[in-house]
Formats: sequence, C-alpha cells, structure tokens
Amino acid sequence: MSGVITGFAIILAVISVGVILSRTGVIRDDRERLVLNRVAFYAASPALLFSSVAKSDADTLFSPVILVIFLATVATAVVYIIASTLFFRQDLPTTTMGAASSCYFNSVNIGLPVSVYVLGEATYVVPVLVLQMVVFTPFILAGLVSEDSGERSRVARIWGPVRTAVFSPVVIGSVLGLVVALVGLQIPDPVMRPLEILGGASIPMILISFGASLRNTAPLTTPADRPGTIVATGLKLVGMPLIAWGIALSLGLEGNELYASVILATLPAAQNVYNFAASYQRGMIIARDTVFLTTFGSLPVMLVIALLFGR
Repeated sequence: MSGVITGFAIILAVISVGVILSRTGVIRDDRERLVLNRVAFYAASPALLFSSVAKSDADTLFSPVILVIFLATVATAVVYIIASTLFFRQDLPTTTMGAASSCYFNSVNIGLPVSVYVLGEATYVVPVLVLQMVVFTPFILAGLVSEDSGERSRVARIWGPVRTAVFSPVVIGSVLGLVVALVGLQIPDPVMRPLEILGGASIPMILISFGASLRNTAPLTTPADRPGTIVATGLKLVGMPLIAWGIALSLGLEGNELYASVILATLPAAQNVYNFAASYQRGMIIARDTVFLTTFGSLPVMLVIALLFGR
C-alpha cells in the first residue's frame, strides 16, 4: 500500500502549500485563486489529458473493469439525484456537482499510483480516465451551465449546454488523445514534450487553489450544502465500492479484476470536480467539501478492502 500512501502524501503536501500561500497573503482573494483554476481548465488540464491518453495502449482501453466502473458511476449518480430530489432539493448545477462528487473519482494523481503499486499495473486507470473525460465530463459541464441559457426554445436550452460541454478544452483534449491512441499515431517529441510539461502544471495548480479555498472555512460549515455533502461523501466512500462489488460479481469477475473494480471505485472524489465547479462558479462548496472529506476518508477504506481481499 506504499503507492497509495505516497499518492495521498503528495496531494496533502501540495494542498498545504495552497493553505500557506493564502494565509501569508501571496494568494489574497478568490479572484487571484481562481486564476489557477482557469489556467488549469483551459490550458494545463487539456494538455495533461491529451498527452496521457495519446500514449495509452489502445488494446487496454476496453475491459470488464471499465464496464463495471461505467455502470457503478451511473448507478451512484442516480442514487444521489434521487436522494437530492426526495430529501434536500438543490438547483441543477449544485445537484450536478453533488452527483459528480459522489462518483467521479481521482484517476490521475491517486489513481495512477494505486493502479501501479496496489494492482501491479496501469492497465485499468488510463481507460477509466478516458471514460470519465470523454463520456461523463460533457454531462457534468452541461449540468453546470444549464441554468445560464436564456434561450426560449427547449431544443436550444438543451443543445446550448451540451455544445458548451462537448467543445470544452478538457473534452477536446481527451477526444484528440483518444483518436491518436486508436490510430496509433506517433506524436513527435518537439510537440509532445511541451504538452507534457504544460500538463504537469495542471494538478499542482488545482491542488494549490483547493488549499487556498480552505483558508477561512472548514468542511460542513455551510448548512445548505451539508446534507448533499454528507450523502455524496457516503456514496463515494461506501456506496460506490459496494455497487461496483455487486456489479462485478454479477458479471462473473473474480481475482484481480474484481479487486481492481472495487479499489478503483473507492478512490476519492477528483480534484477536477472542484476545478469544474470553480471554473463555472457553481456548486463549489459541495464539490470542495466532498473532495476534502473523501481524500482523507478513502485511505482507511482502501486498507479495509485490501484486508478483505487478502492483499
């Protein structure tokens, strides 16, 4: 489990840098902090996603584990939406961020070391990254901007957010990377290396901004967002792993594929969820609090799962 611990240590260290920069006045307010999110969203993250997906092996992009994660993600999001509808009504962007926080997990800076050191290979995490960015991200972004459309036509109200999501930089970067991987195109180093360097700035910027946002607040201090945060956190830490476990068993998975399905479903909510929320100024509190709580809470859950599987 050393890879998991290392991944968590990296995240917490960089978040701490953001807290320190905020408290010392280097990052003075939200306006300055959100510049980091915008640079990450429009430049660094697309470069990271393109370079990561483009270098992946096309043969590993499809496996039973990916099907389990897809079904578990959809099922978990539906459970959150039902809970929100029945017990704590939220506007559509906030509901979108709550649902995303409950099922859209960190497949890069925690998922990669988990895949390499805990599962023994990176076969599973790259396809999950492609799935998240190409399939799920457009729906998340569409939900975030759904209330911004002033069009009268129902078709226009639906198409506007979808178009914004599909043509967002992070989705374009992911799709282009997927095309390169499927075609087997070799990108020359003078093109790929600058993209890799730019992409390397994405996660640190998001984490620093996240840490800076914690300066004057603590999780679960906003009453209006507290129910949604608790439900999203519970689903991410317990609900989604159990759902993935059940789906994997029903599909006949066993051994490493079963273990991989459950472990990946236990990963904490992704910093990208917070980055989306901060970039569009929608649902930021529930996204921030769920990312914070699941980042701390997922490690002990993973240790329990590893013990149950005898790993």
